[in-house]
Amino acid sequence: MSKALPGERMEDKSVGDLVGMASQNISNLIRAEMDLAKMELKADAKKAAVSSVMFTIAAVMGGIVVILLSISFAYGLVALGVWHWAAFLIVAIVYVALAIALMLIAKRLIKKIEGGKRTRKTLKNDLETLRKRGGSDTPELTV
Repeated sequence: MSKALPGERMEDKSVGDLVGMASQNISNLIRAEMDLAKMELKADAKKAAVSSVMFTIAAVMGGIVVILLSISFAYGLVALGVWHWAAFLIVAIVYVALAIALMLIAKRLIKKIEGGKRTRKTLKNDLETLRKRGGSDTPELTV
C-alpha cells in the first residue's frame, strides 16, 4: 500500500491505492478500539475481583456475627431461667422458622417471573412485520 508523502497530492493516487489506504486506516482504527476495550475490561475485571473478595470477607464476618448473636440469645434465655438445651433448641427453631419464611417468599417471587413476556411479544410482532410485504398477506421472508 502506498502512502501519501508530503507534497504528494491525493488526487494523483489511483482508486486502488485510495481504497487500500482507506481499508488500512479502518483496520488501524478497529485495532485501536479493540485495544482500548481490552484495557478497559481488564481494569474493570480487577475492580470486580477486588470487590468480590471484599464481599466474601464481609459475608464471612456477617456469618460470625450471626453465630455470636445466636449464642448471646441462647444465653439470654438461660439467664431468664430456661434450661441450656432448651435455650439453644429455641434459637434453632427460630432459625428454622426464619429459613422457611424466606423460602416461601422466594417461591412467591419465582412464580412472578415472566421471562421477558413483552420482549417475546414485540420480537414476534417484528418478525411478522418482516415476513409480510408492505401490508399484503404474501410472505416476504421465510424463516
